[in-house]
Amino acid sequence: MIEHPRTGAGERATAQRMLDRILTRSARDGSRDPAHGARPDRVGRHAGLSHIADAIRDDIAFARVVLTTTTVPGQPAVHDPIRDAPPGITYLVETPHDAGVVITIDDVPRDWGWVSEDGIETVSPALRALADELADMMDGYNRGGAEGGRRFFGRVRVGGETLVWGSPGS
Repeated sequence: MIEHPRTGAGERATAQRMLDRILTRSARDGSRDPAHGARPDRVGRHAGLSHIADAIRDDIAFARVVLTTTTVPGQPAVHDPIRDAPPGITYLVETPHDAGVVITIDDVPRDWGWVSEDGIETVSPALRALADELADMMDGYNRGGAEGGRRFFGRVRVGGETLVWGSPGS
């Protein structure tokens, strides 16, 4: 898709970010400073948070629409928490203040997002995997390490619930 001549610039950039995310996650060779996100420079060194939020929205849309569940016979099926989440779930990416990005997951079906054990509701493994995947995606745009602090603080929330995932350093 990245190399196809009819792919638009926006789709090409989104596909490249997703490919980088997949390769970074699968390689984990230790050559990158762990304080850096996978793609802090994809949006430009001086990009504002609104530009980063737009890129995250594009990545979420790409994961939901473009990645298909097609499997090769004899190969294990690849699970993607964003793609495999119920289709009614909505995502809101906001920059509510100067140093923060918040992804809110809304319209989560109760029977998919929570499990009840002994009358106590807890987050389901599927919802936790979805939130972790979104946090990883968001952290890919962050930076840190020897040359500077974090670009922003990130959080993943589920609707009005108090359930919150924070990016490192938040």
